[in-house]
Amino acid sequence: MKGTKGRRRFIDYPRQGREGWRRWLPSWRLLLGTVALGLTGIAGLFVIVYINVDIPTENDLAGKEATLYYWADGSQMVSVGAVNRQNVSLDKVPDSVENAVISAENATFYSDSGVSLQGIARAMVNMVSGGDAQGGSTITQQYVKNTYLSQDQTVTRKVKEFIIALKVNNQQSKQDILRGYLNTSWFGRGSYGIQAAAHAYYGIDAERLNPSQGALLAATLKGSEQYDPGLSKANHERAVARWKWILDRQVTTGHMSQRDRDRYQEFPEPRPLSKPTSQAGQTGYLVDIANKFIKSETGLTDKDLARGGYRIHTTFDKQRTHRLEKAVNKIRKQNIDPKKRAADTFVEFGAASVRPSDGAIVAVYGGADATRHFSNNADTSAVPAGSAFKPFVLAAALRQQNEAPEALPPHKAVWERDFGQLSAALMNAESPPFVQTGQRIGLEAIRDLVVAAGMREESLAQLEQTFPLGTSAPSAIRMASAYTTFANGGLHADPYAVSRMSHNGKPVTGFDRPEPEEVLTPEIAQRVTGTLEGLGWRTLGTPDQQLPLQPVAAGVSEPSDRMKSAWFIGTTSGPGTAPGIRPDRAPGAGDGSEPTTAITMFRNKAGTPELLPMQGVGGPESGLGTAIPPRIWSAYQNGA
Repeated sequence: MKGTKGRRRFIDYPRQGREGWRRWLPSWRLLLGTVALGLTGIAGLFVIVYINVDIPTENDLAGKEATLYYWADGSQMVSVGAVNRQNVSLDKVPDSVENAVISAENATFYSDSGVSLQGIARAMVNMVSGGDAQGGSTITQQYVKNTYLSQDQTVTRKVKEFIIALKVNNQQSKQDILRGYLNTSWFGRGSYGIQAAAHAYYGIDAERLNPSQGALLAATLKGSEQYDPGLSKANHERAVARWKWILDRQVTTGHMSQRDRDRYQEFPEPRPLSKPTSQAGQTGYLVDIANKFIKSETGLTDKDLARGGYRIHTTFDKQRTHRLEKAVNKIRKQNIDPKKRAADTFVEFGAASVRPSDGAIVAVYGGADATRHFSNNADTSAVPAGSAFKPFVLAAALRQQNEAPEALPPHKAVWERDFGQLSAALMNAESPPFVQTGQRIGLEAIRDLVVAAGMREESLAQLEQTFPLGTSAPSAIRMASAYTTFANGGLHADPYAVSRMSHNGKPVTGFDRPEPEEVLTPEIAQRVTGTLEGLGWRTLGTPDQQLPLQPVAAGVSEPSDRMKSAWFIGTTSGPGTAPGIRPDRAPGAGDGSEPTTAITMFRNKAGTPELLPMQGVGGPESGLGTAIPPRIWSAYQNGA
């Protein structure tokens, strides 16, 4: 037999005739062959996938189910949708609008193959690494995603998008693709497509849009939640910057002359945000609060919610919400008369009721009819808390004594004296003792307590000398939530507005509620409660003796103060109890089911950054308006 020694192998690896580590070093022929084989395999795989992936049937966005919102008792609150979209042909879209979109989204649209290899690679890397999968897609790819595929951000969906975009680019004209893209894209304000967007932002048909308006609508394609100028000041700044960039970009891409560009120097302000008529009254505010909570807990966006098919079960109590609205309207009618007093103009109210035991938001008053007054007064962080903040200074001092007694006067009698003085100052609306307490215990201790009690850190004022006096501006929801800490014996549960939701019959995760956390000891909560109870009686009067009305946890009410707000926060543990705060972990308290309600009153003229002063509101008997929120609370409670 002939030996096999010296016979050449098809793959010389490990390499013959080499010693040591050199045996394992592949030759350049092997490397080149491996790369060629890999590329051939990838090409073959691509051909197989390309052949087997067909262009699906178009999604029928207009046929999507509406989203239903339910009251806490399971009855239907409102149906939102279905999708707001009106298809238009390209001859109904001005060339300037088409050019703005192409310049902003895909300058090579008319010459490319419909896909961006760089964009696909970047999106896949981001998905694998847990980053943002958006960005880098061509108009054709975005059209494919809108029209044929789901919105899931997965590698499989991205590969399908790439293949289908190639096929669509080969089988459809660029004009058809652009028409489809403009009719299926999300522009915000509940609008899919350029026609619906033109009406949502400017109240006109798409064919009447001018180049400046078209540039703003093109800006919203990058994300209306960031670029709709009507949503916030920050959004407005971003929208103006991108609007300018898109107009300049059209000059760069040859779609607009510099002379034409120079004609558009004034930002095309869109019409104010508005709600559909189905969201009249308080419904629009309830939907707004529910959606904000959903987005914070699940990562869903307005675009996702606008596609419909959701079933959203809220925490809102139908009867309590109606009672709260009725109480505000009743007291407003009795006390506020703009025709009689100039000071009664631009008066606004906001209110929220939160259940202490678990943080459920059971009722809100966001303002007048939501279809005419979009700003949600129950959820705004623009109204200073004033004296409503002072009980937390008292609680912070008690907590520090409990946790670090060495930081406070050494003798218990001295501390009890200081506590008594602080309680008296709260009763008499005096400010100096709270400033002094802030200096003694440290402003950080107060800040840490109110954040633990549920106030958002971004709503807090700077840590200056006046911080303990309520210069911060928490919303009515967050103020009510913070006060539940006293009502719940020192435990706090973050406020929530949705108990569960589903999409097309499948549960959406993210709605499990954590257990309440201890912020204060039951003893501290009880001591603050005792002070607030007395203040409650003093404000509202006992059943057999109506005392002069003074603010309980209201805005600073010293005569020299140019007061900008009035607050009242209260709860009851059952019939005949004091209108103060009773912790349910203390003897004789309730079970935490009675909600804590915060009511705020302020003056705000649209377009004016600063709140207006409260002098004269409601006439001379209203105490700078501070008597009015307690009356609303009483009317709300008496309507039970």
